[in-house]
Amino acid sequence: MTRHVQRGIQWVRAFDRRRPVVWDVLLTGLFVIIAFTDVLAGGWKNIAPNKEVDLWLVYTMTSAFSVPLLWRRRRPLAVYGVMALAILVNGWTGAALQASLIMLIVLFNIAMRLPTRTLVWSYVLLAVPLVVGHLRYPQGSWDQWVVPTMMTYAIAALLGIAVRTRQDYTASLVQRAKQLEVERDQQAQLATNAERTRIAREMHDIIGHNLSVITTLADGGSYAAAKSPERAAQALTAIGTTSRQALTELRRLLDVLREEAPEAAALAPQPALTDLDQLIDGVRAAGLPVRSTVRGLPDSLPAGRQLAVYRVVQEALTNTLKHGGPQATAYVEIVYGDEGVRATVTDTGVGGTLRGSSGQGITGMRERTALYDGTLEAGPLPRPTGGWQVELHLP
Repeated sequence: MTRHVQRGIQWVRAFDRRRPVVWDVLLTGLFVIIAFTDVLAGGWKNIAPNKEVDLWLVYTMTSAFSVPLLWRRRRPLAVYGVMALAILVNGWTGAALQASLIMLIVLFNIAMRLPTRTLVWSYVLLAVPLVVGHLRYPQGSWDQWVVPTMMTYAIAALLGIAVRTRQDYTASLVQRAKQLEVERDQQAQLATNAERTRIAREMHDIIGHNLSVITTLADGGSYAAAKSPERAAQALTAIGTTSRQALTELRRLLDVLREEAPEAAALAPQPALTDLDQLIDGVRAAGLPVRSTVRGLPDSLPAGRQLAVYRVVQEALTNTLKHGGPQATAYVEIVYGDEGVRATVTDTGVGGTLRGSSGQGITGMRERTALYDGTLEAGPLPRPTGGWQVELHLP
């Protein structure tokens, strides 16, 4: 039974939302028929204190009670004013038309749509016609004449307040749901942007470094081809090795982006500090003399921090290859201690002021450092030494 009632209420509400005018006309027509039927049948005389009221006045009051109901939602106060005047005349003449109870619907709409202050004075004003009618035609006690009617009005007002509260609560839930959807979409967008930034950083580190090495080897090979073919062959071999390494790392990164092969991607580890020797050897093969010093052991350093240090060293050496000039040398120093790890890459190259112009590499290094609450300093060294220095510290 409860399900059937709920379905019926939902159907009525849906119909009211789709065609409010049709619903208002049907409801008003129903009460007009009921009110005029009571007058035509003479039923109002059964309880009226004054049965000699003129019929034209009875019909006028009946119309004032029923017809304005059509505008109860659009003009609730105007409808209330018309009906309140009709109720006052109804009490003064002693007709006591039961059509005055239609005011309950108007009071319900006032409670549901207008401020509480308006509801309060509307309720209080309804007591005036009741008092006037009881004083002109005293029948029974106040408890029998005024109090029950005022209680009925109070119940109608409370029902309107309850429906309004329910509607406001439902509207707040809908608004909250929409807000949560917006926040979810924003979080997804932020996560997507963060992932794009991470991928762009990885692509820059992988492709930028290896392409710089390949470019340097190709330039050196073309220069040595005429004088020393065997050196040119060595350069081509180094180019092939570096290219294959770049392809391997690029495929590993792309595998992470493929949903159909997440397990295969997880099997390929990211570079660690144990791979620094291989990185430095590759840079040396590209023609940049590099010295390195390592103090301490990286065993206790988490994998994420190891990757950050590796990428910073890689980017610093790549910048030296790009901008340091043909006579540049580099020195890499990594120190592991109780306070963290410190990596310093110093070179003797020229063009130090140009290295910060592109911004992408240094920005990537700073982003990686910020992920682990570290510090990074990058800039040219003072003359006459010259060159460039990158210093990283991760706690």
